[in-house]
Amino acid sequence: MRVVVTGGAGFIGSHIVDALVARGDEVAVVDSLATGKRENVSERATLHVHDIREPLDELFDEVRPDAVFHLAAQADVRVAVEHPIEDAEVNVLGTIRVLEAARRHGAQVVFSSTGGAIYGECTEPAGEDAPLSPLSPYGTSKLAGEEYLRMVNRLYETTHVCLRYGNVYGPRQDPHGEAGVVAIFLGALADEKQAQIFGDGMQTRDYVYVGDVARATVSCLSQEGGVFNIGTGRETSVVELYELCRQAAGSSVEAIHAAARMGELQRSVLDPSRAAAELRFMAMVELEDGLQATWEWVQSQRED
Repeated sequence: MRVVVTGGAGFIGSHIVDALVARGDEVAVVDSLATGKRENVSERATLHVHDIREPLDELFDEVRPDAVFHLAAQADVRVAVEHPIEDAEVNVLGTIRVLEAARRHGAQVVFSSTGGAIYGECTEPAGEDAPLSPLSPYGTSKLAGEEYLRMVNRLYETTHVCLRYGNVYGPRQDPHGEAGVVAIFLGALADEKQAQIFGDGMQTRDYVYVGDVARATVSCLSQEGGVFNIGTGRETSVVELYELCRQAAGSSVEAIHAAARMGELQRSVLDPSRAAAELRFMAMVELEDGLQATWEWVQSQRED
């Protein structure tokens, strides 16, 4: 297939590119390189440096994609709070440009959304039909992107798919910028510095390995639309996570506790049963194994 991956030079997007080229697909990466890195892009893919806020028709006319994996996003919650207009320009208007360019070629779109930022506080593992209560401009802009996908599916009878990711971690995640806590913890341990745990550290998240996420995402090419949680269904506290990171790093450095952050979710965990039933997807990488693989990657980067 001819496939476009927006944000394909980024953390999750580059792993999806790897999975696609391994299948033998012809992959075009569209990335502004604002946060993505050229070195993340497989040599078997073609990189187009382009911002999705700018017109995409000419680029898509050149590539003529059969499918589009839309990963390009403004993904930093703090930036979204401080600059909600910029957040909406990328995550809402950029998504509309992708949808319109894809429609000209009859290409299916697989859209990366977010679980925690859309569901809000969870009293139990959140299923796809749970109430949606975003607490940030980022979560709201992702939800708006989802609604545009659903509207386009209704209007044009397309089969675009929306994936709500859990807390994705793994190799290539930058410990700076919009980094996840795993990258921050392992980066601090590599530097032999004390990491910060905000509040009591009992807040929980659903951590899912990026290789599993890439596998689930690529599997959506056979789907006739739908919304799916991509997670493990298991929650881990921040305190527990730091201890597992310490074990992976073989470190004795203790974390320090800082004041709790206002508005931070205390519990976020996804119910992945729909993905298991319809995508035949189950997360395979245990957290300890994924953290070990991520630590080895962090170490390899320091050696380079």
